[in-house]
Amino acid sequence: MTDAMAQEKKTASEWFRTLRDEIVTAFEALEDSQTTGPFADRTAGRFEVTPTKRASEDGSDTGGGLMSVMRGGRVFEKVGVNVSAVHGTLGERAQKAMAARGIPGMESDPRFWASGISLVAHMQNPHAPAVHMNTRMFWTPHAWWFGGGSDLNPCIEYPEDTADFHATQKAHLDPHGTDLYPRLKEWADEYFYIPHRNRARGVGGIFMDDHCTGDWEADFALTQDIGRAFLPAYVPLVDRRREMVWNDAHKDTQLVHRGLYAEYNLVYDRGTLFGLQTGGRTESILMSMPPVVQWWYNWQPEPGTPEAKLYDYYLKPRDWLA
Repeated sequence: MTDAMAQEKKTASEWFRTLRDEIVTAFEALEDSQTTGPFADRTAGRFEVTPTKRASEDGSDTGGGLMSVMRGGRVFEKVGVNVSAVHGTLGERAQKAMAARGIPGMESDPRFWASGISLVAHMQNPHAPAVHMNTRMFWTPHAWWFGGGSDLNPCIEYPEDTADFHATQKAHLDPHGTDLYPRLKEWADEYFYIPHRNRARGVGGIFMDDHCTGDWEADFALTQDIGRAFLPAYVPLVDRRREMVWNDAHKDTQLVHRGLYAEYNLVYDRGTLFGLQTGGRTESILMSMPPVVQWWYNWQPEPGTPEAKLYDYYLKPRDWLA
């Protein structure tokens, strides 16, 4: 199985790198075109690119990737786009996690290979939504699968933005089966839910994991279209909102809302937990954390405000295309 999938691994990892390059180019173009509005007088942001290496306990090479981070730009307060291809041996805790997901044989042969792209963007303008996206392939001697998706995280909700984001996702999924968008949308609603807050972290999107039909070409094509949907789903929303005027109250709303994102990633996110459990590069794993967050004790939005509607209505799973 290892030799049989060498070309598939190469193809997948190269495509994740291509997608990374397209996104980095598009985001730097947004920075360049922000010539009016808030922060237009700043130098256009650029990604700081750091090659990463992963090593096993004995010091042997176990892969790596590129960590690309932009901070303090005109449009993006902080955005990271990471791509990697790593391999090695799963530790006992990760082996048990795989077994719990129905992957047999990990105790006898705990080797793994994983490649993917992960992106999180936190915006300067509170009217522009934060966003998360990732796609990935995972292999063990006993099973292989794809995963990924993207979800929108506004702190000030604009219904047309949410509807357009979901419609673009649906348009990219429908060629693979009209049942996919409803199923992956429901999966995202469940996955990105924060039980201890009794609300979602955002307005959802699409999500899948452990996806393997046995047809690698078809599953990879679906994964590619999940990745291809990202820029046309997200960039137009940034264009709409990035020049809107905002005040200190809007910024406070943004910083408090970011707490939901931080709490979710540190407590529930599979990728964060897996990376920390398998010796991944901590700076890369925690790249998703917002640059500035506020937690206020027993914070509640004022009744009748847009913030109250966000928490009481929009951060609940619903059909955004109805």
